[in-house]
Amino acid sequence: MAGCKKDDPIVSEIKCDTDVFLLTMKQILSALIALTLAIPAFSQTRMSFNRKGEFKIVQFTDVHYIPDDPRADIALERIREVLKVEKPDLVVFTGDVACGKPADKAMETVMRLVSERKIPFAFTFGNHDKEFGFSNEELYDLIHTIPYNMLPPRDGGCIDFEIELTGRDGHLVNVLYMIDSQSYCWEKDQYEWILPEQIERFRKVSADYTDANGGTPVPSLAFFHIPLPEMGLAAEDQRTPLWGTRMERACPPVHNSGMFRAMADCGNILAIFNGHDHDNDYVVKYGGIYMCYGRYTGGNTVYNHLPNGARIILLKEDRPGFETWITLKGGQRINRMTLQ
Repeated sequence: MAGCKKDDPIVSEIKCDTDVFLLTMKQILSALIALTLAIPAFSQTRMSFNRKGEFKIVQFTDVHYIPDDPRADIALERIREVLKVEKPDLVVFTGDVACGKPADKAMETVMRLVSERKIPFAFTFGNHDKEFGFSNEELYDLIHTIPYNMLPPRDGGCIDFEIELTGRDGHLVNVLYMIDSQSYCWEKDQYEWILPEQIERFRKVSADYTDANGGTPVPSLAFFHIPLPEMGLAAEDQRTPLWGTRMERACPPVHNSGMFRAMADCGNILAIFNGHDHDNDYVVKYGGIYMCYGRYTGGNTVYNHLPNGARIILLKEDRPGFETWITLKGGQRINRMTLQ
């Protein structure tokens, strides 16, 4: 094209063809953008099943880490070991990571054990995390700066969020709900409850997923720290099968705010995973929902009478339900079960 004049008819023809080409490309891009926007995407966080059609979650709970306290070293040791043995796709911490000042150092020390291995991780708060100089909102923002965290940017005061799991072809298979189970209410040593606005949010998000799925609820798991009142009711009902270890009574909130009822109404929750009670790791099925304690992960900074470890959850894209087990020192696996 060097040496051509601007009014040369050949140049004008080439320019015209180029304009048509650019216009066509713009139309294609606009169509693709419109198609993308038409795909429901309620969560800002998406993950996918691996090539084998599997997705493995490690649940660490109640790490109760105190910086520079030798009693906490075994918690870090166990986390490293479980990650090496299980090689998870996602790690979920279900609260009470911090158990001493400074809480920011406690959080970073524990989270970076996962981050440095390039493993995505999520987090829900326990009742103790905010007791050591930082609010939950400040800790959330701190965790959000650590590489491989799956926390979306905080939406005002709300720190509940979802993670979507898509199949190998891109369709939505499961949703993981991360819920803040709050801490203490006005009565000393009494636990608060999941708030009405959180329950309303859960119902709305669940309904949106169901509508987008042609009216069929999307099979989902929920993670939070403090067990619901129904956990204790189920365990004390002799008609309810119980798998695992029960060494203490469940310690739910003093008020039943209706979270379990909302989950049952929505029909999407397969299982709930919580921590809080260090001497329990059992699973019960109640009202069509499995309720599962994680295994205490912490060291000897607080009470515990079980060898520390983690709960593992294995989802399979082409199979309903999930597998779960407890992994302990040396990679020992116990209480393995398939739950439909």
